[in-house]
Amino acid sequence: MLKAKKLLTYDDYASLSDDKRYELIEGELFVVPSPNFSHQSILRNLGFTLWNFVKENSLGLVFYAPFDVVLTEHDVVQPDIIFVSTERKNIITDKNIQGAPDLVVEILSSGTRERDILVKKGLYAKHGVKEYWIVDPGAKTIDVMVLKGDKFATHGIFFPEDTLESPLLSGFTPSLEEVFTY
Repeated sequence: MLKAKKLLTYDDYASLSDDKRYELIEGELFVVPSPNFSHQSILRNLGFTLWNFVKENSLGLVFYAPFDVVLTEHDVVQPDIIFVSTERKNIITDKNIQGAPDLVVEILSSGTRERDILVKKGLYAKHGVKEYWIVDPGAKTIDVMVLKGDKFATHGIFFPEDTLESPLLSGFTPSLEEVFTY
């Protein structure tokens, strides 16, 4: 006889130790490995550039992991970079974000690659994230995807020599050479 799997809730998740990063996907708990040097450098470079653009244009707020995004009671994620527009800032609480951000950025690492590309992509689409960027430090690319119906469609894959274009953030043109400079 198979043992039934216990699905965890946000309350279970919130009671976990603060010394590790966790995510809850479809009630299953995942420990998120500590980011490496290139991951942290890209996070700093892209996040700083994005925050400056958002702040200068009064577009909303930018957050960085670890900060919980509660999509459902059984789906709690910590994207690397999160953008919530001014019009939707009501989803931001002191403890977390309640609902889908406008933009989510995930920086791939060996411990999260498959989950970011497959599982979380579907989860973000299902819950209405408007734009999803996957940053690949090894390939030095940013895949910008936009929500079309209930799935993401690739808007463009950008390399260091390219100018990134975001339908959501018109006019945001970060230097990808600088983003991928460690």
